[in-house]
Amino acid sequence: MHLPDEPISNRPEEAVSSGKNSDSGVPEHGTEPGAGPVPATRREYPVYEPGEPVALFVPCYIDEFYPHVAQATAELLTWLQVPVEFPSRQTCCGQPAFNSGYWKEACKVVHHFCETFAPYRWIVTPSGSCAAMCRVFFGHVDPDPRIVEIGQRVFELTEFLVEVMGVTDVGARFPHKVTLHIGCHTRRELGVSAPPLRLLQHVEGLQYVELPNVEECCGFGGTFSVKMPGTSIAMGQTKVENIIRSGAEVVVSPDISCLMHVEGILRRHPQGRHIRCMHIAELLTAEQ
Repeated sequence: MHLPDEPISNRPEEAVSSGKNSDSGVPEHGTEPGAGPVPATRREYPVYEPGEPVALFVPCYIDEFYPHVAQATAELLTWLQVPVEFPSRQTCCGQPAFNSGYWKEACKVVHHFCETFAPYRWIVTPSGSCAAMCRVFFGHVDPDPRIVEIGQRVFELTEFLVEVMGVTDVGARFPHKVTLHIGCHTRRELGVSAPPLRLLQHVEGLQYVELPNVEECCGFGGTFSVKMPGTSIAMGQTKVENIIRSGAEVVVSPDISCLMHVEGILRRHPQGRHIRCMHIAELLTAEQ
């Protein structure tokens, strides 16, 4: 990470305006190109007070396959002077079972999640998909107000930085041509599309190029890619063609699950093998 001489303020002048609110306030769609219409009103986010501890939720697939994404997330939050805690009893948010129709089994996992993270006001995860499971779908699994309330404390990383902390410039430097893919859960369920772009816009040396047909799904869809591999691969190939058309050297996303799917197809494409896939936390902490 390219670090300035002094720690970064948690309230830069260009930060998103936020108001104190006990409700976690899931916003509507963002404002980057291709994000769709901007709502006339949006609910306010709660405000992070300096020094408050944050519980880091590391999704199971990141823990197993991409631990460096969790490490980059912890490093980024620590640099911003956010005390990071890692509850050791954490496992999964229950999304695989939930999406496969095993709601009874998912309920057990959701209850364990809530027991583990109950002591924390702030829960941050480097996965928009898992954040959406917690904030949007916990209530479908179990409508108990306590379960729903704990789910509402979960924030996707870029959302937490921009909308809750008011940070858009983390002092990063990354002199490359970059495009951005935002997964369907992050974009449509959480309504988070502007925060990742705002962070990229403040990275020194970064040249942002818009991804053609930016709102289209990459085809991963978790268990969908296993149950419907032909459709999943076809959608992924379309996404890869658009990434190549963008001219980007790097495709970045707040959703490493999408990038896992996209990277597998890129590596088999003669024009895409050179394109690097990175989680946004990795880019924001990259050593250049």
